[in-house]
Amino acid sequence: MAIIILPDAQEDLLALQRYMLKQWGLELSAKAENEIFNLLDQIEAGKRSGQPVPELAEVGITDYLGVLTSHHRIVYRKINGVVFVYIVAGQQQDFMSLLTRRVMQRL
Repeated sequence: MAIIILPDAQEDLLALQRYMLKQWGLELSAKAENEIFNLLDQIEAGKRSGQPVPELAEVGITDYLGVLTSHHRIVYRKINGVVFVYIVAGQQQDFMSLLTRRVMQRL
């Protein structure tokens, strides 16, 4: 299986990295970043799976899955064995706005 982090999610990661470095320092930001990538590795290996994103499941869309780390929320979708990452958000972010911009516009 492969993981493709879509351009918007790449921007999320870069913004989160800048924020974490500024607010938390190098050690804690590196730990949080490693947690994100370890979780993605587990998803890719089939050792971990998310749950349908509740905001989308309410309208019948259940193929977008969400998982949480200690500080972040990741939204992804599996298509033909490939994991596509749509959102990597801090848990303090306005998730509904991100979801609307990223996923709902693609439907």
